[in-house]
Amino acid sequence: MNMFRYLHLDKKLSLHWRRYVLQSLYATMAVFLVILLLQLEQVVIIASIGASAFIEFAMPQSITAKERNLIGGHIIGLLVGSLFGLVPQPSALLCAVLYALCVGGTIFLMVATDTEHPPAAGTALGVAMIGLSPTLVVSVVTSIIVLALVHHLLRFRLLDLV
Repeated sequence: MNMFRYLHLDKKLSLHWRRYVLQSLYATMAVFLVILLLQLEQVVIIASIGASAFIEFAMPQSITAKERNLIGGHIIGLLVGSLFGLVPQPSALLCAVLYALCVGGTIFLMVATDTEHPPAAGTALGVAMIGLSPTLVVSVVTSIIVLALVHHLLRFRLLDLV
């Protein structure tokens, strides 16, 4: 029996295992740079940046990995999240409604502007929860620029792994 099938591993792994390791290391390097640049109070958005790193380095040919989508999606998430963060949140129910509308609004605007990047909905949610600050804006913008730059520089060396 084939070991890869038995372990439920991707069939391409045996052929391209070096690519899998290398691209995972590229993602690790990019996220490490991002984390070094982030302030600890911005950790709520690091999950969306980590998800973006997955798309950029595991699915580099995906439409959602394009620089326009990465940058545009997170900028939309940042803007929508900051608007919803301004609305007073006197109850848990209202918070839930606002956060859900924030994610839905972000999805709508990304689809309407052709800048679909799923992790950006997480950025919107994180910004709505912690509120907008100059440090947060710099953190998000710096993070997406680092990811976009590393992805762009390595684009000819990246293979779709999924």
